[in-house]
Amino acid sequence: MNEDAARLLLNKVDVIFVWVRLFYRNVPAYPCYILFLYFVFQKLFLINVFARWPVHRTSRILSAHKIVVGKNSAPGMSPANYIQAKNGIVFGENVMLGPGVGVISAGHNEDDLARWDDCPPIVIGDNVWVGMNSVILPGVKIGDNVVVGAGSVVTKDLPSNTVAVGNPCKVVRVRKSK
Repeated sequence: MNEDAARLLLNKVDVIFVWVRLFYRNVPAYPCYILFLYFVFQKLFLINVFARWPVHRTSRILSAHKIVVGKNSAPGMSPANYIQAKNGIVFGENVMLGPGVGVISAGHNEDDLARWDDCPPIVIGDNVWVGMNSVILPGVKIGDNVVVGAGSVVTKDLPSNTVAVGNPCKVVRVRKSK
């Protein structure tokens, strides 16, 4: 089968699953047949059922009602993401998380481990890429057009148009703005 025939077949399959767009309106970049796979696990097998965006079956979303998701963003769509939003999380437009990323908006209280500490919500700007196995900790603000390198631990705010890596995460260079 040549490339044109394969593309034509995928377009026909995509038309069959176009109804899935009713459930996932914020992610227009993904084909319907891919979104259908996420739909099966979320809505039929009830894995991450409260998330209003596609979430991989191995990812976990806690307190989905406290998460705001911008257009073309789907936190948890990569495998093994852990997103805990007890204090709230705001994802901007075009935010991409690599596999194994953790976004944790509340930590345990040091004196009483059964309680959560209150802090401001995590805010992630537009056009942000967070690399594999990175962790974003409570109260952090990440600006627009930021790249967070793989394995980074983000403990403090990151300014816009930067590349940041490490544990703890530090800015290593400035990006050209788009």
